[in-house]
Amino acid sequence: MSDFSTTPEVPCPQCGKRLYWTSDNPWRPFCSKRCRTLDLGAWADESHRIAGEPALDEANIEELMERLERGDNDRR
Repeated sequence: MSDFSTTPEVPCPQCGKRLYWTSDNPWRPFCSKRCRTLDLGAWADESHRIAGEPALDEANIEELMERLERGDNDRR
């Protein structure tokens, strides 16, 4: 059992319920297996995603290569 007087209390990323960050909680940072599973499902169906550069469309590769060869760095 953990000493809760020095243990950080954090919100569950899924439901917001406050919980102690201890090794006694096998689902941390989530409060339960249900919240962990819901979060995993959100990543799987792409509701959660990490922002980034859009993927390069293969149809534009020739145009990109031509612009780079000309020294044209203008992104359109």
